[in-house]
Amino acid sequence: MDLASLISARAESIDVSGIRRIFELGAQLNDPINLSIGQPDFAVPESMKRATIEAIQNNKSGYTLTQGIPELRQRIGQRLREDLGWNAPSDQTGVMVTSGTSGALFLAAMALLDAGDECVIPDPYFVLYPNLAKLTGAKAVLCDTYPDFRMTAERVEPLLTKRTKFVLKVSPGNPTGVVLNTQECRDLHELCKSRGVLLIADQIYDEFAFDEMLEPTPQDPSRRATPSAARFPGAEESMLVIRGFGKTYGCTGWRMGYAAGPSTIITQMSKVQQYSFVCAPSIAQWGCIPAFECDMGEVLKKYERRRDLVMEKLTPVTEVPKPGGSFFAFVRISEKLGMTDVQFSEACIERNMLVIPGSAFSAKHSHFRISFAVEDSKLERGLDILAEMLAG
Repeated sequence: MDLASLISARAESIDVSGIRRIFELGAQLNDPINLSIGQPDFAVPESMKRATIEAIQNNKSGYTLTQGIPELRQRIGQRLREDLGWNAPSDQTGVMVTSGTSGALFLAAMALLDAGDECVIPDPYFVLYPNLAKLTGAKAVLCDTYPDFRMTAERVEPLLTKRTKFVLKVSPGNPTGVVLNTQECRDLHELCKSRGVLLIADQIYDEFAFDEMLEPTPQDPSRRATPSAARFPGAEESMLVIRGFGKTYGCTGWRMGYAAGPSTIITQMSKVQQYSFVCAPSIAQWGCIPAFECDMGEVLKKYERRRDLVMEKLTPVTEVPKPGGSFFAFVRISEKLGMTDVQFSEACIERNMLVIPGSAFSAKHSHFRISFAVEDSKLERGLDILAEMLAG
């Protein structure tokens, strides 16, 4: 029996992530300097651990409502009011809990895209983005953001057509760490709204932004937050916000995120969730309720110092747009080296170090991604090796 003939064209169209390929190549290394993985290296806050343990002990382990437990959705609605000024409906119809931000993005694509539709995504992109289109028979149109990696309205506008359903932006970015400013967010929101296109804001790292990028919120000037297109009047009716808990609170394996926006779209996403994920993990939902009270300030300061070390070590030898958030940097490979991104990554493996070739995130082969979510001593050793290699 030829099982290969049974595989769908949908599955065949999806490549194995370039990130996974590097993991496989590096599996034989002995204690490598691993600058490849986007995995926080700090523990989950104790209050979140306790809440999860209590949920298990109190037998809160069954299915939840598809949209999530009311207690967590209520707390999410409160954060949306505090942070974005959104007036979430009292029945929380505009909020749902998802199996991570990837789960939310998948549900949004399934709810919005038909075969032949288009969506606009940044280049470079998070590896899931182009595959959202492949999974739905749609087309992902790349917005070239090189060399500064800013997805601006000026760059997006020529890409919009009658077939465009949504524009997907991420700030802070993966793989670049770049943060859009308030005016850029405003212009992109107004463009999408004027063209009848949904703006989807992937804000998985918006609470993992460094101090210099934060601005006072209109609702409470004493509170500072990352610039967001979702903070402008009427945004809750014209855009979809997707956020997560894993990166900010170190619980990536819990698979917890949420989506908020027009109830018309959230309702359709909830229907798709009912027949796919069913619900987000029950005990993790209870565990994430205390997250909104956790102070991650010291963690962010630690990562900001690591970011500064990246800039100190690498900017003398190459171009590195300064990350304003997340724990990634997107590093240019000088043409004088005569190496593609894949060749450079393979050369790093020979030095017992893992980085991700930029073509895992892009149509171009000029950069590589590093993660500085790694202990300081290894990070410094890795950066010294990279600086030596990049200097040629």
